[in-house]
Amino acid sequence: MPVDPPDGPDPERLRRLEKRITEKKRELMPGPRADEHFNQANIAWRMVIEMVSGLGIGFGIGYGLDRLFGTLPWLLVIFTLLGFAAGVRVMLRTAREVQEERLAEQSAREEGK
Repeated sequence: MPVDPPDGPDPERLRRLEKRITEKKRELMPGPRADEHFNQANIAWRMVIEMVSGLGIGFGIGYGLDRLFGTLPWLLVIFTLLGFAAGVRVMLRTAREVQEERLAEQSAREEGK
C-alpha cells in the first residue's frame, strides 16, 4: 500500500537542497582574475601618464607665454608647478576611484558568501 505524502514540504529535504545550492554557487563563483597583474600595470601606467601630461601641459603653456611676453623663465616655472599640482590631483582622484571599485567588489564577494 503506497504511503501518502505529508501535506507540506519536508524541512530536512529543503535544508539539504539549500546546502547543495549554496555549494554550487560557491563552485561557480568566479575566482581571482588571471589578468589582475595586467590590470595593476594599466592603472600604474595611467597614473604615470596623468602626471607627465600635467607637467607637459604646464610646461608648454608656461614656455609659450614666456616666449610671447619675454619673461623667460618665470611663467615657465609657475605653470610647470601648476601642471605638477594638477597631475598629482588627477592621480589621487584615480587612486580613490580604484580603491572604491575594489572595496565595492570586496563587499559584493563577502555578501555572496
